[in-house]
Amino acid sequence: MRMYDVIQKKRDGLELSDQEIEFVVEGYVKGDVPDYQVAALLMAVYFQGMTPQELKTLTLAMMRSGDTVDLSNFGDATVDKHSTGGVGDKTTLIVAPIVAALGGTVAKMSGRGLGHTGGTVDKLEAIPGYETEMSREAFMEQVREIGIAVVGQSGRLAPADKKIYALRDVTATVESVPLIASSIMSKKLGSGAKSIVLDVKVGSGAFMKTKEDAERLARAMVDIGTLSGRRVTAVLTNMDIPLGKAVGNALEVLEAVEVLSGRGPADLVQVCSELSARMLCLSRGWAYEESLEKVNTALRDGAALYKFREWIARQGGDTFFIESPEKLGVAPVQVEFKAEEEGYIRFMDAELIGKAAAVLGAGREKAGDAIDPVAGLVLRSKTGDACRKGGTLAVLHTSNKEKIPDAVAFLRRAISISPEKPHEQPLIYGVVG
Repeated sequence: MRMYDVIQKKRDGLELSDQEIEFVVEGYVKGDVPDYQVAALLMAVYFQGMTPQELKTLTLAMMRSGDTVDLSNFGDATVDKHSTGGVGDKTTLIVAPIVAALGGTVAKMSGRGLGHTGGTVDKLEAIPGYETEMSREAFMEQVREIGIAVVGQSGRLAPADKKIYALRDVTATVESVPLIASSIMSKKLGSGAKSIVLDVKVGSGAFMKTKEDAERLARAMVDIGTLSGRRVTAVLTNMDIPLGKAVGNALEVLEAVEVLSGRGPADLVQVCSELSARMLCLSRGWAYEESLEKVNTALRDGAALYKFREWIARQGGDTFFIESPEKLGVAPVQVEFKAEEEGYIRFMDAELIGKAAAVLGAGREKAGDAIDPVAGLVLRSKTGDACRKGGTLAVLHTSNKEKIPDAVAFLRRAISISPEKPHEQPLIYGVVG
């Protein structure tokens, strides 16, 4: 088999066989296939696309290139949730304990944030003592005993994806829906859960800017999972507006506790309730309405908060912050960002708001950059809210006052005010799968 023939076949719009795709992935990981030939194939895929069967084979080949997690001992109750990335997206901190409190099994590996999107591991590391690394044996034991564990992703999870993504990044093929879908799903399938709920973000703060592109990505990922023998549902959620009010690691942990305590911003509660219900539909076999009612009960009666406390404590975290938020630390510099005119907030560019939080210290420009756990911002008003001139729109939190001007510049560009109240945006655009 020759790489030249594989490139030519895909260039001409023909379907690659399982053997051809496996030949490419295995050869590239071993170093037998050079970068320039894989780059040519990626560009052919960018223009010609891939069939569901090709996508399944590519995804499984990337998954098998590294470590996988075997959760078969836990039966059919294992369920994972993946977000395509957003601003203020602290949903894992909320849905994981809700689902575990209701009998689901959440054995999850999460990533760190890069750019304007936050990472679950960064948020968890804002909790003093929380261990994001565990031995395989300790991970499995914790899942077996309390139904939940969340750790950082293994460096050996789908190494083929890591190599291919680095090549996509420098060959203008990052935006290819088949390549995005296979990249995400190779890691999700490798994580071992029988059921997967995908939170596909749509809007200014998301990778997918339009509903149409998000639907294409959702369908591709659902098809991969289904053909691979997993139960998969994708929920399309709004990321034109940051989720909740807090953007920043410790700030988002505290907001997650508010939701688990039966309070919290309505938009965050709604999205987390939807995702939790979909996870329970797949993992527990309950009807959607029954699942949603059980989720609401777990939030009202304290079961979800109890499970959260148990989970954090089991992984070494100090849980005093649940009753005493200041235990997570308080930013020494807090500055109000005020409206310069009266009216209604017409639009919020979530990506720019995420960048404002990042420059305050809540994010990183490149892997390895340090995170300031107390940095970020809290929105006092969101899209559709009325505001008065001089009224506070957000409070900026940082440990370095010199970062305030850059953050303010991003916020001025991010928030548009008009005399007319805008139409209300939906939080959930639809469900695929």
